[in-house]
Amino acid sequence: MKLGIVGLPNVGKSTLFNSLTKAGAESANYPFCTIDPNVGIVAVPDERLKKLGDMYHSKKVTPAVIEFVDIAGLVKGASKGEGLGNQFLANIREVDAIVHVVRCFEDSNVVHVDGNVSPARDIETINLELIFSDVEILERRIAKVAKQARMDKTLAKELELLEAVKAHLEDGNLAKTFEVPDDEDAEKWFASYNLLTAKPVIYAANVSEDDLADDGANNVHVAAVREMAQAENSEVFVICAQIEQEIAELDDDEKQMFLEDLGLKESGLEKLIKASYSLLGLISYLTAGEDETRAWTIRKGTKAPQAAGKIHSDFERGFIRAEVVNYQDLLDCGSLSAAKEKGIVGLEGKEYVVKDGDVILFRFNV
Repeated sequence: MKLGIVGLPNVGKSTLFNSLTKAGAESANYPFCTIDPNVGIVAVPDERLKKLGDMYHSKKVTPAVIEFVDIAGLVKGASKGEGLGNQFLANIREVDAIVHVVRCFEDSNVVHVDGNVSPARDIETINLELIFSDVEILERRIAKVAKQARMDKTLAKELELLEAVKAHLEDGNLAKTFEVPDDEDAEKWFASYNLLTAKPVIYAANVSEDDLADDGANNVHVAAVREMAQAENSEVFVICAQIEQEIAELDDDEKQMFLEDLGLKESGLEKLIKASYSLLGLISYLTAGEDETRAWTIRKGTKAPQAAGKIHSDFERGFIRAEVVNYQDLLDCGSLSAAKEKGIVGLEGKEYVVKDGDVILFRFNV
């Protein structure tokens, strides 16, 4: 899974990126200090892996990972070359979802690029820049298709779609609200444009430490973000980027104590991962053995052969069956052989839909 982090300058974007990835992206109280897109790979915390690894005495335990791409703060006019934002928008075209960091804290020591804190305005500013960037992509495609559309019915049909999407965006709408015609070609074309405003969004409401314990319930700025997110079916999580940076420096035991002192159950990274999995409809299944115990991320509804294909294409091509046991059941039994004796290991075929927490051994032949 790949997530792109966007936001205005000085909203806590790079601080959040640092804390999530411990990658040390430069963070300073002025716009455009992130000149290169920073990329960090983060392990998805999953306590099931350690327990399974211990049970199998695995030589290696490999978690699922998320790749974060942090780009320079976008300002009004970024798509037209203002600031440094436009050159970085290309870096997040390939992401699965966008994490939009919104400033929801008041602090006279941290300048706001527009003079005061206003989440609705800030979100609109970023959305407009993403819209402008998408329009530019569509215009390039239109220029290419229009030349041949007169002689080609298929291209003429695509040109119609391109112009409809462009008009939708030019009215100030996001691509995700465009009703794609119920047509295989149209759906394929629309997906191929890789529009930024068609991507799912997770809002990270960045608050001060005081607003963390009640999850921003009494913060009017957070309320504004939640209202906007609800209207567009996006996810929101409340975070204090500064606190996250402090947490990132601690080991696991200290981290737990620190979170408890703050009255928190989980870190911002855990909140973000939950929001991402929920928004993108993702789950994890597990494989376990002496050599390696590992988590694999798939979409809900994935059938066994396609889940096997995440490991290797040969597994999908030569799929015979899957031996499946629920993680907790396996743990309670103490071993796979004991689980088999109890009759709780299922032998599943090609139509089996993989569930979160399934521990699977694939049988295949190529």
